[in-house]
Amino acid sequence: MLKSMIKSLSITNFRNHECGRITTYEKNNIIIVGPNGAGKTAILEAVSVLSGDRGMRGAAMNELARFDGNGGFSIFAELNNETQIAIQYNPGDTNRRAKIDGDNAPLSELARNIRVIWITPKEDRLFVDSVSDRRAFFDRLATSFDASHAGRTAKLSKLMSERAGALKNNADTHWLDAIDTQIAGTAVAVADARIKYASELNYFLSRCAISVSGMLEQMLIDGMSAGDIERKYLQYLRENRLLVGDKMILDGPHKSDFGIFNQKLNLPAHLTSTGQQKTVLIDLILAHAKLVHAKTNQQIIILLDEAAAHLDENARNKMFEELGAVNAQVWATGLEKDTFSNIKNAVFVTCHNGQISNILVAE
Repeated sequence: MLKSMIKSLSITNFRNHECGRITTYEKNNIIIVGPNGAGKTAILEAVSVLSGDRGMRGAAMNELARFDGNGGFSIFAELNNETQIAIQYNPGDTNRRAKIDGDNAPLSELARNIRVIWITPKEDRLFVDSVSDRRAFFDRLATSFDASHAGRTAKLSKLMSERAGALKNNADTHWLDAIDTQIAGTAVAVADARIKYASELNYFLSRCAISVSGMLEQMLIDGMSAGDIERKYLQYLRENRLLVGDKMILDGPHKSDFGIFNQKLNLPAHLTSTGQQKTVLIDLILAHAKLVHAKTNQQIIILLDEAAAHLDENARNKMFEELGAVNAQVWATGLEKDTFSNIKNAVFVTCHNGQISNILVAE
């Protein structure tokens, strides 16, 4: 039995849904079909928010609330181990609130109960778009494996902002020294987590290989100790305290990148076709699911928005076959049910104008 499978999902005043409920019957595949603008992606987004993250669109909480609602929303899920998790956002709140089994809980605790990763149409261009998008995607995967990683990256971002503000306001040297010391320690921890995750992930990748490039990551790859890297980076920070147009010209984990090499085609992923890039993304997700299960004995929930995009029928069937083999629960969207006619162990949900109906079970 999958430890993090969603047994039922209820949403209220979320995006274009006034209210709705999905019972999964503990199936591995939940396929949501309907026309554009029906609210299919909103359902996936609700699941993604349950992980304690900002969700697969990274939207502000007030933007997730239904336009003509009261300004708040709620998401509630029961897992198949009887755990109940919920996210609630009330009008006027500065952030959302989490509950586990009816008790208030930190948002970070949600990731210990449910591990969620996703691929949206935006990720279909991951290997040819911006470095920041690739870095965010990679860090999100690493966080699904190691829940503490999100805190490290958030702390690093906050410290970098504080440093830029201190430089802009001509803060004294002692204050900058204190910030730089914190940045150095946090930066090494972020880089180290990325290297370890990439190494673990590569063990489960069969058709491609992942690499991480960056100033501190390369030092770790070269065998330098974390303590020596921290001292070297701290010296670098102290020697680079200039602003150019109110921006810091600074290297570090906030500039790192990752790449994928398609071993089957003997090409970097960004030089392959859109369909081949989608296949590589699926390979990454499959390897991640296997890694999480091997290390934590937990399964993950995979969200695939417009799952059929760029894949022919054979590739689509093979994708779901491989996803089924890793025992992940897959929530996928598409325009037509016929597109997924060969998918077994599934629940089909029809969505139209923010209304959820016609739940059919396929054995």
